Amino acid sequence: MIINKSFAMILLTIVGALFISGCSEDSSTSDGGGMGQIRMYVLDAPATYEAVNIVVTEVEVHQADADSESGWWVVNDSTATYDLLELTNGANAILADEQLPAGHYTQIRLHLGAGSNVVVDGIPYDLEIPSGMQSGLKLNHPFDIEAGVLYELTLDFDAEQSINQTGTGQYMMNPVIRVVANAISGTVSGIIDPPSAQARVWTIAGTDTISAWADTSSGGFMLMAVPEGEYDVIITPNVVTYNDTTITGVVVEAQQNTNLGTIHLTSG
Repeated sequence: MIINKSFAMILLTIVGALFISGCSEDSSTSDGGGMGQIRMYVLDAPATYEAVNIVVTEVEVHQADADSESGWWVVNDSTATYDLLELTNGANAILADEQLPAGHYTQIRLHLGAGSNVVVDGIPYDLEIPSGMQSGLKLNHPFDIEAGVLYELTLDFDAEQSINQTGTGQYMMNPVIRVVANAISGTVSGIIDPPSAQARVWTIAGTDTISAWADTSSGGFMLMAVPEGEYDVIITPNVVTYNDTTITGVVVEAQQNTNLGTIHLTSG
């Protein structure tokens, strides 16, 4: 199954239905305390490839105070292919949505299967992801599940930084992934005028770069999973006749969208 989402307009609000359903498929025993819910979203920063297709076969989380073998809980075992480059600028996909016993968790593990590829000039090339197909990609992200409460988080791939060409027709991915709790993050949106400037919009959060390309028809953009705080947002047009623009003091509040309105670029 290929998950391929296309958006004609940038989403300026994100509405989630908070519900608890389903049963956990686990490899350990719970100490009681009720059940909560985890929901994971996946998205990507812009990249220069035509497609980056990642095959995910299983998603697990690791419970604290359990050994490395028995502490893993499966939160999704349905194999799916995600084109990361369709999950940008306001678009995302649900990677997992499952019940978990209340408690403290420390890691996320993604198991990747055969068939991942990158498309360049219309040609798909096999994408080697060494650790993902053997032991799985382990992401350190401590979090707590509370009984009767939904915990949402976002996995933000950076395909541009993750993929290297190792030879003619040979590509390797060492995934660079931000993991952000949705409860402490928001979004930044706006419209770039003119859209033909082909602008990249970006900001820095700690050591991470968060970016999006403005839509070349509408000019709309959205920076996703931005931790709450104050930022400088930089607009870098790809068309060199337009000047770079920096908007300072952009405040991001948790679970809120900061709309910058229309940003008029100057030429020079």
